[in-house]
Order: sequence, then structure tokens, then C-alpha cells
Amino acid sequence: MPKIKTNRAAAKRFKKTGSGKYKFNKSNSSHILTKKTTKRKRSLRLAQVLDATNVKAVRRMLPNG
Repeated sequence: MPKIKTNRAAAKRFKKTGSGKYKFNKSNSSHILTKKTTKRKRSLRLAQVLDATNVKAVRRMLPNG
């Protein structure tokens, strides 16, 4: 049985925390920033913890971490 390959796109976007949850950064924070409010841009900087409904899918894409 061959090893399961890691989905490289997911590996670049999600990191596993010490408690086993997955954290990720929000999108829409790189360009076309003039029309976005300061409050919105500030909230985009913060990392988020992945919702429980998506954990199963991400875990399948990242078999080794």
C-alpha cells in the first residue's frame, strides 16, 4: 500500500496547533485595500481556528500533520 500524499495547497494554508486544532489566515488581505475599511483590514490580519464542520476534510488532506 503506497503512502498517502499530502495535499500541498492545504499544507500551505493550514497549520496544526498544539491542541490539535487547525489555524489559518483569512483571505482578501493582499491587494485592493483602499476600498476596505481599517477595521476590516485589521480583522483580516488575525489568524482563525478552523470550524469543526471542516476539520474532517482538512485532516484527510493533511495525513501527517
